[in-house]
Amino acid sequence: MNRARRLFTRPWFGGFLVAGLVAVAAGLYWFQPWRLWVDETVQDAFPVAASEPLPAPEPWLPASPPPGSVSRPAGPVELGTGTLISHEHPTSGTVRVLRAADGSLVLRLEDLATSSGPDVHVWLTDAPVKPGKDGWALFDDGRHFDAGKLKGNKGNQNYALPAGTDLSGYTSVSLWCDRFNVSFGAAELVGPRG
Repeated sequence: MNRARRLFTRPWFGGFLVAGLVAVAAGLYWFQPWRLWVDETVQDAFPVAASEPLPAPEPWLPASPPPGSVSRPAGPVELGTGTLISHEHPTSGTVRVLRAADGSLVLRLEDLATSSGPDVHVWLTDAPVKPGKDGWALFDDGRHFDAGKLKGNKGNQNYALPAGTDLSGYTSVSLWCDRFNVSFGAAELVGPRG
């Protein structure tokens, strides 16, 4: 008993105890291990451009548009698509890049399933998508655009892209963990993208 009491009263023991508590707190903040067991599901609606109400037709005009007139497509146009593969964490789902009738661009994740993690972002990149460990750390080497922080690790999510974004240089999408510089998963984009 005296030996234990002497150990606790030593000056270095208090410093060691404080340093240990600081290390545990820093580790919990940095790694956030509870996120491995917490799922956040997001269900964003399919993007549809806001439409302006049509004016009431004049009584002397025909109700249907004249032959040969040009009309906009009713729904979004798909500019690129891809299937997510796993990198650091098991990841699945589909990526779509859409242009709405009003010209706005949306990056959409559909049926996403991945792990939750600290500081995960959705990136458009020019990096190739490689399976396994070969693909973990490629996406920050070249050109990339951060579409925003991942809203949740499951579900359907929309990420608005700025007007005028040139998609021609981007070939993939990565779920990128900024804190540990690693890809959770990625998809190669195929399609017109222009």
